[in-house]
Amino acid sequence: MTVTRGQIDAYCERLPGARLAHPPELVSWKVGEKMFACFGDFEDTGGVSVKTRDVETAAMLIDAGVADKAPYFHRSWVRFAYDRAEPDEVLHRIGLSYDLIRASLKKAERDALPARESA
Repeated sequence: MTVTRGQIDAYCERLPGARLAHPPELVSWKVGEKMFACFGDFEDTGGVSVKTRDVETAAMLIDAGVADKAPYFHRSWVRFAYDRAEPDEVLHRIGLSYDLIRASLKKAERDALPARESA
């Protein structure tokens, strides 16, 4: 089974404070002004990149063949290709990425966001 951009967008739009950024920014989902899921420059690149907790988690996902290195991103980011990614895994990882990025926002920004329902 594969994941689709439509499934990703439907999931992300339900996350509190999430917004879809369009060019001239990178096409991505953001909370605050920080990306938690990125598709690329001007067109969909066939996958989505997300932040993981750390470099070791990213390496584990890459070594397991679940994800690829996310080009141009820090080593704690990975890329899931639509044509070989399991939807549940991708959506779970997007949720974790959102939570990591949301937690990194300034306290006032975090406090202004509605509570996140359990993942």
